[in-house]
Amino acid sequence: MNPQILQELVTMRMPFGKHKNWIICDLPEAYLVWFHSKGFPPGKLGEQLSTLYEIKLNGLEYLLKPLRGAK
Repeated sequence: MNPQILQELVTMRMPFGKHKNWIICDLPEAYLVWFHSKGFPPGKLGEQLSTLYEIKLNGLEYLLKPLRGAK
């Protein structure tokens, strides 16, 4: 897992959609499941959302907690 992506998950905001302007790591799991079923967007955002999906699916949210304070 790329540490840079983890840092981006706690700092970048969702650029579009129902949860526009939410910090990516705060997106609800159901939204990520929807993207998983429909297909993640191409490029960096898709990689970020896919990574967050795997983190939430596997109960690894604790990996992001120390990074939230390091913004």
